[in-house]
Amino acid sequence: MKFLDEIEIGERQELGSYRFEQDDILAFARKYDPQSFHVDPEAAERTHFGALVASGWQTAAVWMKLFVAFNERHVAERVANGQPVPVLGPSPGFRKMRWLKPVYAGDTLTYSTEAREKAVSKSRPSFGLLTAYNSAVNQDGALVFDFESMVFLQRQPG
Repeated sequence: MKFLDEIEIGERQELGSYRFEQDDILAFARKYDPQSFHVDPEAAERTHFGALVASGWQTAAVWMKLFVAFNERHVAERVANGQPVPVLGPSPGFRKMRWLKPVYAGDTLTYSTEAREKAVSKSRPSFGLLTAYNSAVNQDGALVFDFESMVFLQRQPG
């Protein structure tokens, strides 16, 4: 994690990869999105997907899981190097979330985030708003998921 002033527009970070296994797809969907093409492999075969697919919300939840882990690693690095750690959050939300291709059991998605805009907060000048483009591509390099996020982030002290 960096202070807002340390981030360059266009800077892209890979958050990590995640392989969607059938058991994980079923468990998530049974709990959060129980549609037939997410919870029943046989029923899914009869849909336009042709096979079991992950919930779009699972693809989004995995982005958040990897984003949190990415930030935790970078915080630990800063602490180990004796560097100050910026305050992150809150987030005023996201926009333009799109699920562009289905995610099938066995697919591996690689997630990333890219800084697009930053602005100093007028009411709290020690913070700014970072807008980022977030995406996931499958093992074939096809874009399957994207959205824009916004988060308040501390500026460098001094």
